[in-house]
Amino acid sequence: MVHFVGAGPGSVDLITRRGEELLKKADTVVYAGSLINKDLLKLCRKDCTLYDSALMDLDGIIAVIKESCDAGGEVVRLCSGDPSLYGAIGEHMRRLDELGIDYDVCPGVSSFLAAAAALKTEYMVPELSQSLVITRAPGRTPVPDKETIEYFAKSGCALAIFLSTGLLESVKASLLAGGYSEDDPVVIAYKVSHEDEKLIHCSVGTLCENAEQEGIMNTALIIVGKMLKESDTESRLYAKDFSTLFRTADNED
Repeated sequence: MVHFVGAGPGSVDLITRRGEELLKKADTVVYAGSLINKDLLKLCRKDCTLYDSALMDLDGIIAVIKESCDAGGEVVRLCSGDPSLYGAIGEHMRRLDELGIDYDVCPGVSSFLAAAAALKTEYMVPELSQSLVITRAPGRTPVPDKETIEYFAKSGCALAIFLSTGLLESVKASLLAGGYSEDDPVVIAYKVSHEDEKLIHCSVGTLCENAEQEGIMNTALIIVGKMLKESDTESRLYAKDFSTLFRTADNED
């Protein structure tokens, strides 16, 4: 059996209870060594076999998984954040299906959620933002024509831009071409929930220079959106004159 487990954004105590239990029971753990907090591996048994997938290709990863499963072992494929977001688990699953190896997925806390918590903000602010797009700049992995940063920026919605810290000039140009202004707020969220976390507040116009000044070249999330501005707008959900299934408005009999 193979378990794809989300390691969470970094802090050891942000892995789920289920993920922790699966790590404790595993015979083999294949972990994303360039991204996860290595302290999570202290949860593993002393006789657990560990493999750093940063040093492996897909064929090598699948070979290790198959060898352990053939011996009756439990395998954890430990992914950063949540496995469904840029975790490349689909290609793993297709190989496992071909081999007849069973698997399941344990979700994890993504860095875009941990970033909002660290910023003490919300993505959905009335009148400012009610949508969030999770995306990336094209690099060695292309993106579909209608999923570019410029395309999404035209809507004015909030953006959580992954895997793009090394492409900030392109990110900035795409945001401006899509309609964001030089003054619109940005946060560079570096290694959120790790001990060396940094939250760098800047703007679209100063994005590149701020990243350079802080020495940010990887392991950062770029958050863009008007919800990062101060706002005193309130939702209708808790308004006294707003009825719900559970509460009657004060102005109703």
